[in-house]
Amino acid sequence: MDGLGDVNSSELYGRTPLQDESLDYFKWLSKSGETGLMTTIDYGVVPGSDVAHLAILGYDPKKWYLGRGVYEALGAGIELKKGDIAFRINVATLKNNKIVDRRAGRNDYGLKELFSLIDGIKIEDTEIILKHTVEHRGVLVLRGKNLSPFVSENDPHKEVKPKEIKPLKKDKSSEKTAKILNELLKKIEKLWGNHPINIERKKKGIPEANYLLIRGAGTLSKKPISFEKKFGLKACCIAGGALYKGIAKFLGFDIINVPGATGDKNTNLDNKISYAIRATKDYDFIFLHIKATDSFGHDGKCKEKLEFLKKVNDTLKKHKIHLHFDLIIITGDHSTPCIKKAHSSDPVPILIYGINTRKDKGLFNEIDAALGTYRIKGLDLMNIILDKINKKEKYGS
Repeated sequence: MDGLGDVNSSELYGRTPLQDESLDYFKWLSKSGETGLMTTIDYGVVPGSDVAHLAILGYDPKKWYLGRGVYEALGAGIELKKGDIAFRINVATLKNNKIVDRRAGRNDYGLKELFSLIDGIKIEDTEIILKHTVEHRGVLVLRGKNLSPFVSENDPHKEVKPKEIKPLKKDKSSEKTAKILNELLKKIEKLWGNHPINIERKKKGIPEANYLLIRGAGTLSKKPISFEKKFGLKACCIAGGALYKGIAKFLGFDIINVPGATGDKNTNLDNKISYAIRATKDYDFIFLHIKATDSFGHDGKCKEKLEFLKKVNDTLKKHKIHLHFDLIIITGDHSTPCIKKAHSSDPVPILIYGINTRKDKGLFNEIDAALGTYRIKGLDLMNIILDKINKKEKYGS
C-alpha cells in the first residue's frame, strides 16, 4: 500500500490510521505472524516511490535507478527507443503565473483530449509524445537526436511560481533539451488555456488543466537481469498506476491488467484481489499495488486514509487471502504522513504471514510493530522472502 506509513494524528485522537480498532483482519494476521519496521532506503532518507520499489523488489537503486520518467513510460505502454528522454508529469493549474493546484484537482476530466493536442507534434526535429495515465498524471517522451536527461525540473513542489527548466550540463544536447521543454510549456499554455475543456472544467468547479509540471528525466540506458532469473520466481504485477507497472515491466514481470484498477480511491479492490488469487495458478510471486493510501496522505486527509484502509482490510478479509497464499507480505514503500502532506523518512510497518513464520508480539501499525521481529532495510526483504519459501542458500558451510 503506497505511502502506507503515517504519524500520530489529533484527528484520530492521537493514533495513526493503522492503529484503528476497525482494522481487525490486519490485526488477526499480525497476531498470527511476524511484524516489524522497514526503512526502504536508509535511515533519515526520504524515499521516492520509484527507488523504494526497486529496493523492496531486490534491486539496488544506486545501480538500477534510471530516472522516474523511464518507469512511468514503460508502465504507460510506451516502447522507449535509444536516445528517448522520458519524464513523469503532473497536470497542474496555473493562474497569474503561479501554480494554484499542483494536481489540477486530481481530476482527469478532458485530459485525454487536451493531451491529444500535443501528442505527436514536433518542436525543431524532436517528436513530442504525451500520454495520460491516472488522475492528473502522465508521461512525456522527447524523441529525436542529440537530447539529454540532464535538465532541471520546473516543479517547485509547492504552490508558487513554476521554475524555468535549465540545462544541468554545459553541452549542446542539454541546452537543446531545456529549450524544447520551455517551448513546449508555452505551446501548452496557449493551446490549453482557453480550450472548451477548461471552460467546462471551470463550470463544473474543477480546477483548470492548463500547465505541466515536468520532472524525473531519464533514459533507458541499461536493463537488469530479470526477476525470474535473479530469484527463481515467475512474477506478475497487478497495479493501476503507470510507475508500478513500469518498474515491474523493467524487472521482467508480466503485467496483469485488471478491470477497474484505476490507481485511485475508486479502484476496484475486489477485482484486484480476485485476480491476484487467480494468478497463483501461473505465478510464484504476485506484486499487488494499491495507491490511494498515498494520495490521501498527500492531500492531508487522515480520516479518508483510514476509511480507505478499512476498505482494504474488509476486502482482504472477505476473500480470506490467508487461505490462498503460502506467504503474505503487507507493507508500504514509504510513509506519507497526512500532517506533512509529503513523503517522510519514517519507517513503514511490515507484516509477514504464512509458512515458516513466528508469532511475535507486534501488531501491524507504526507503533506496535516496534515490538515485532524485524528492523530491516528495503533490500533485505527479498532475502527474507526467499528464506521463508526455502529458496535461500546457506551462507558458509
